[in-house]
Amino acid sequence: MMEQGTGHGVQGTVADAARVDGAPAPLARAPLAYENPAFLNGPDGRLMRILAEYSEPLARFRRERVQDTVVFFGSARFRGREEAEGALELLENSYAAKSASSAEQPASAEAIAAGTATELQRKRAVAAVEMARYYEDARRLAFLLTNWAKTIPSRKHRFVVTSGGGPGIMEAANRGAYEAGGKTIGLNIRLPFEQAPNPYITPELNFEFHYFFMRKLWFAYLAKALVVFPGGFGTLDEMFEILTLAQTHKLAKKMTIVIYGPEYWKRVLNVDALVDSGAISPGDVELLQFADTPEKAFELLKQGLEENHLKPEAAAGKLPDTRTPEPELLSGVSVEEFLGPELAKTRN
Repeated sequence: MMEQGTGHGVQGTVADAARVDGAPAPLARAPLAYENPAFLNGPDGRLMRILAEYSEPLARFRRERVQDTVVFFGSARFRGREEAEGALELLENSYAAKSASSAEQPASAEAIAAGTATELQRKRAVAAVEMARYYEDARRLAFLLTNWAKTIPSRKHRFVVTSGGGPGIMEAANRGAYEAGGKTIGLNIRLPFEQAPNPYITPELNFEFHYFFMRKLWFAYLAKALVVFPGGFGTLDEMFEILTLAQTHKLAKKMTIVIYGPEYWKRVLNVDALVDSGAISPGDVELLQFADTPEKAFELLKQGLEENHLKPEAAAGKLPDTRTPEPELLSGVSVEEFLGPELAKTRN
């Protein structure tokens, strides 16, 4: 019979009896560590998250038989000519879905004719059409490169066009490779404002990273060449990251670097001033090759990829096979050194 005044009911009586007997109530199973979201998403799980952004892309590249890449950098804000000549709206931020304020938008032809456009709006209207050329050129270059790469005899995919996965020049690069019928990679980044991968990325090679430094690792990891189109802070950051690795001989391969649009870049950068000031060596300038047409850029890329990679591979008698070797990012740094010998041996 239930004791008066306890308020516990039958359940409380059983629990009280268990405590009187000294036996605790049964426990639910604890979650496995790798299925525990509180751990994985907390500060103590940071190392696991970093390793996941290394190991999961590596597994996908192996599965999709991607041997190496050509990376395209450039502004997220440029659009195709058909948009620039129509009702183009500039983005508030790179990758963002939200448009900039009306005061920052390019002026329409009607507003310019009526004299109601501001100087900034007039400048942006002219720049929008001018910069649309770079979108179309990136699209054409990616098409030419992918068409050529498909003719290389190999069971693996060579020199796959890779971008940051967003809009603008990134979309143009993925779009050109897609239109040529090749695989194409998007290395997207999760940001506080809305953004989405562009639709031309091969679905199996659509990546999203939390850590900028892990995304940068994958830009450099498989790349055999780099093409830099006009862009802003992000483009400058990514370009100089690769240039520094090449300048300091930290890359375990020869990298062909093509700077597209010399008229833009020579206004933005004064490389000669760096040489004159002794900040870089005159030979460092040779890392940069300039091109102003897709055909010229393609010839520079093709020449560099053949001389630095395809011909040495043929001379060494390397035959294409179905295995993807462990790639190296930095000279002398193997996967075993990156993960440690025990983790590197683990395959399951």
